[in-house]
Amino acid sequence: MNNLNRIHAVNTVAALHAPVPEPAAPVDMSSYGEDVFSADVMREYLPKATAEKLLATINNGAPLDPAIAADVAHAMKHWALERGATHFTHWFLPLTGTTAEKHDSFLEIRNGKPIMAFSGKNLIISEPDASSFPSGGLRSTFEARGYTAWDPTSPAFIKRHGNGATLCIPTAFCSYTGEALDKKTPLLRSMQALSASVKRLMKCFGKEEANVKITLGPEQEYFLIDKNFYYQRPDLVQTGRTVFGAPPPKHQQLEDHYFGSIKMRILNFMTEVEQELWKLGIPAKTRHNEVAPAQFELAPMFEELNLACDHNMLVMEILREVADRNGLVCLLHEKPFAGVNGSGKHNNWSLAYGSQNLLDPGTDPHQNAIFLTVLTAIIEAIDLHSDMLRASVTGAGNDHRLGANEAPPAIISMYLGDQLADVIEQLEKGAATSCRQAGTMKIGVDTLPPLPRDATDRNRTSPFAFTGNKFEFRAPGSSQSCSGPNTVLNTIVAESIDRISDELEKLPKEEFNTGLQHLLSRIISAHKRIIFNGNGYTDEWKAEAARRGLPNAATTMDALRCLTKEENIAMFEKYRVYNRRELESRYEVFLEDYHRKIRIEGEIALEIAGSMVQPAVAKEFGMIAKALADAKAAGIASGLAGLEKCAGELGSGLDELSVKCEALRTALGGCHEEIIAAMNDLRLTVDKLERLVPDANWPLPKYREMLFIY
Repeated sequence: MNNLNRIHAVNTVAALHAPVPEPAAPVDMSSYGEDVFSADVMREYLPKATAEKLLATINNGAPLDPAIAADVAHAMKHWALERGATHFTHWFLPLTGTTAEKHDSFLEIRNGKPIMAFSGKNLIISEPDASSFPSGGLRSTFEARGYTAWDPTSPAFIKRHGNGATLCIPTAFCSYTGEALDKKTPLLRSMQALSASVKRLMKCFGKEEANVKITLGPEQEYFLIDKNFYYQRPDLVQTGRTVFGAPPPKHQQLEDHYFGSIKMRILNFMTEVEQELWKLGIPAKTRHNEVAPAQFELAPMFEELNLACDHNMLVMEILREVADRNGLVCLLHEKPFAGVNGSGKHNNWSLAYGSQNLLDPGTDPHQNAIFLTVLTAIIEAIDLHSDMLRASVTGAGNDHRLGANEAPPAIISMYLGDQLADVIEQLEKGAATSCRQAGTMKIGVDTLPPLPRDATDRNRTSPFAFTGNKFEFRAPGSSQSCSGPNTVLNTIVAESIDRISDELEKLPKEEFNTGLQHLLSRIISAHKRIIFNGNGYTDEWKAEAARRGLPNAATTMDALRCLTKEENIAMFEKYRVYNRRELESRYEVFLEDYHRKIRIEGEIALEIAGSMVQPAVAKEFGMIAKALADAKAAGIASGLAGLEKCAGELGSGLDELSVKCEALRTALGGCHEEIIAAMNDLRLTVDKLERLVPDANWPLPKYREMLFIY
């Protein structure tokens, strides 16, 4: 019986004990990056000239010399074999939003004898079956050919398993016609576009040419629940979220979980995750309890954008794998539990030219002309293309998350903080002649010194917030690849920087400062509507945003439409990030993915309600009805009113459940709006019945168990 399974699961988890901690061994960081084909490894295993050429491509963006492929492949194979690898794979990021890999062994038979071989061709290119990946019409089923192409800027790495290891080579994935079928290729194109635009702008300021670096630090939120509970919840197994579940009396309202002491079992898990990540050269830095019970966060140090995106995909994979080894399940869905915080992936994005962080205001932001120019370009970019930014984070999971419980709203706006907002206001009026200094805070404890006040506070309700020397795009969902949002962000900022450069290049040298001031003033005046430093959750902001003309795409269906707008297609084609077919294909892929997920959720909700909840309610109703009949037959009057009340509530709930199940069954033959409405309506009844059926007889693990017993 399901209810017995649930009670057994509770007892099993409650009996678990974390291992008694042993004395900690001295920290040994010699294993950091040991499973990465790093620059040091290249210098050790490659001929000096080959290493220099490859590192020039990686560090300086020099074109890759195909002639070095054979040397690199030989070195990679030798290094991988020493580490126990028997297979290699081209590791890529298809439009499924996850990673993909097809393993080939190093084994070859020559003259009847086995050898381990890996050629330059094996390294540079592979031909996977492209027909079974989402393509949105770019590939037909009978057009199976696709290619993965080596990305030397993201180092190869070793993935280990119980019986061996695999050499993983990060690659781009494209069709036979050369169109991108993945998330990496457009990201690399956008990085190239933004780099060219920044170099052009810096030339206007008389700067010597330098490398442009786009950096990212993605904060990863996730939930952990015990595996015993997970397998008793078909909705979690099938969809990653609970389609039913009454909120417990206590969840996150006491605010006692955030930054709280980490339970030993979870700390053991986190430590194991970090050790796995460090071996892969992933600089995991921060770990802590998040706001919701059973919710946690991992944050790395900043890395170059392409590498950071690849590393984040590995972070999610390792979180799931290590959780499984520890009897846990890592939930990366944006909203696995209704009524408590969802999980996001805060996208901390910054831009540097040489050693100069272009988003660092310095001590006097009003005097920092380059910073203010880049900031103004970003303001314009976010205002002009907030629809594309919103589309880049859309999906069935994020629809549940955006707009509540510390997630930003679906309305895209920018937070700058009081100091920068004041500078921007002065610029709009003509010139920034003063700067509000942040000053110091006295915190009322004599033994502690005054603390410097940051120039910007934190605004958790802002989708796109300036946080000192970077922008934090808080809207991406926890399960999403960082590639999509950053591809859009890079491209729209490149466009705005180029538009500014168009004007600056026309100015005589003696008029540059005055012309720049007038230009920034004009741009700010035209686009300041996107700046909002207040509470993004309020109804007043929704009304104000509508008055300002800011789009409010509350659902995936609303958000996706902008992908096929002519002006957006023209921009992405101009910067060679996406062509028309690639954008249209993504519209089709994301649309189909959304519809499929909603249908799966509806079908599992119907199955659970009909095969688990309904029998439990009917059994309880039958028991009470029999007790009521027996009492009446025996002439017992006391207790009848209570029994009749219980029977009436359960009977009414049973009728309601039957009607709503039928309504959902009918909705599954219609559109997604009907399915969502029917599911939400059915949930009200199921969650109400959860409180009526005796605890021992309820078939599904409850929120109070999943969120608090681990």
